[in-house]
Amino acid sequence: MGYSSENVSDMEATKANNKAMEAGEKFGVPPNYDGDLVGEMDERERDIVEDGIHKFSRLGWKRLTVVLIVEAIALGSLSIPSSYAKLGMVAGVICTVGLGLVAVYTSYIIGLVKLKFPHVAHYPDAGQLMFGRFGKELINIMLILELLFLTASHCLTGTIAFVNITSSGVCSVVWGVISAIILLLLAVPPSFTEMAILGYIDFVSIIAAIGITIIGTGIKSNKEIGLSNVEWSAWPQEDLTFTDGFIAISNIIFAYSFALCQFSFMDEMHTPKDYVKSIWALGATEIVIYTLTGSLVYAFVGVDVGSPALLSAGHTLSKVAFGIALPVIFISGSINTVVLGRLVHGRIFKNSPIRFINTKMGWITWLAVITVATLVAFVVAEVIPFFNDLLSICSALFVSGFTFYFPALMWFILIREGKWNEPKNLALGAVNLVVLLIGLITLVGGTYSSIDDIIINYREGSLLPLAVQRQVGNMAKSKDKTSNLALTCGAVDP
Repeated sequence: MGYSSENVSDMEATKANNKAMEAGEKFGVPPNYDGDLVGEMDERERDIVEDGIHKFSRLGWKRLTVVLIVEAIALGSLSIPSSYAKLGMVAGVICTVGLGLVAVYTSYIIGLVKLKFPHVAHYPDAGQLMFGRFGKELINIMLILELLFLTASHCLTGTIAFVNITSSGVCSVVWGVISAIILLLLAVPPSFTEMAILGYIDFVSIIAAIGITIIGTGIKSNKEIGLSNVEWSAWPQEDLTFTDGFIAISNIIFAYSFALCQFSFMDEMHTPKDYVKSIWALGATEIVIYTLTGSLVYAFVGVDVGSPALLSAGHTLSKVAFGIALPVIFISGSINTVVLGRLVHGRIFKNSPIRFINTKMGWITWLAVITVATLVAFVVAEVIPFFNDLLSICSALFVSGFTFYFPALMWFILIREGKWNEPKNLALGAVNLVVLLIGLITLVGGTYSSIDDIIINYREGSLLPLAVQRQVGNMAKSKDKTSNLALTCGAVDP
């Protein structure tokens, strides 16, 4: 919340604040909270501030790992099998492992920036260090849009889950409203330490859902056609277009989009230097889960694997898997709302005790901010109702920067020390140049592919809301109906 996470005593708070102020003066960035104001406060206000500092300085590396898992492992694991179907097994595994290692490295760079500049509370603050006020505002807009898109994605997935579980003719917008309300309620706790408690449920949920999907698809394929007869390939599809291929890669990149919230999470740590343990634990967990999920589900289902992958588990198991996945859908979605709320709320009340959300006015303003954010995300989910393209747009426009080219630029501008011709700097410079190129290629190629795919879908007339498509598909398969379908909520004539 603007103070170093080492603020566990007045002496440590003073040291950390002085360090942040010195860094801010050097790079033109003021500390997030004006320490001089504390002296102007009365005793009650100082108590509020001290309580707020304590409230937002309780995160250890284990809980940091949990909140990173909550933020990262959700939608990504559900879309990767369909990426393998496009790229083939070999390229899919290489991309999953390789991009995962790159994401761990860039996350390490982000942590170094936080340690060197303790006053950096959110990603836009790092943007100001690199590019001044323009950089801060640009990255601020990017981060807000990315977090809104993430929340919208989870709202949309929640809608798909409810439609799949209930198999009812209830208006898809109703399920969307219910999903948005659940996301809002789970976003009420403003502290990531508190969110970490929900994270344990989240992790168990996604592991169980993935396990059911893998086992279910394997049993289903073995009974129906035999695993040896499943149509899958080690190589990319023969008719793979540039658009389809890049969308598949973008979905894998999206799965490693934990870096955008790392500054916000680390701002609550009581021992920030322990972050390295967290990113390695997260990176190893993600790479193993994504590789196993992508390869096994693709091998069991083949080229017709669905996205999200839970749709490929069969009619009954799909319902069970979606039911078990509900916690991860909503908990992982809500943490994006919390990060967005903290970013906006903290900026509005930058120099006021209200920012600590431990007073009546603090809670009122906090609830107002997250309610507006959730409402906007709900609207986005209804306007852009196609799953893969939504993920790809997010990856191309925003994750490419937060995960790749911004951290690479941070190394060049903020972290590098010594002369360029030193062996260490030459080696790291080459590594970060590669990371920078990966980010820029993803930005250009991914954006083009996503827009091209949307145009193709529009020409084919397939831009129906996913929930409606699911309802129509289920009705056609289970009842073989040929009646007219009105494309309005619940207007399915049996």
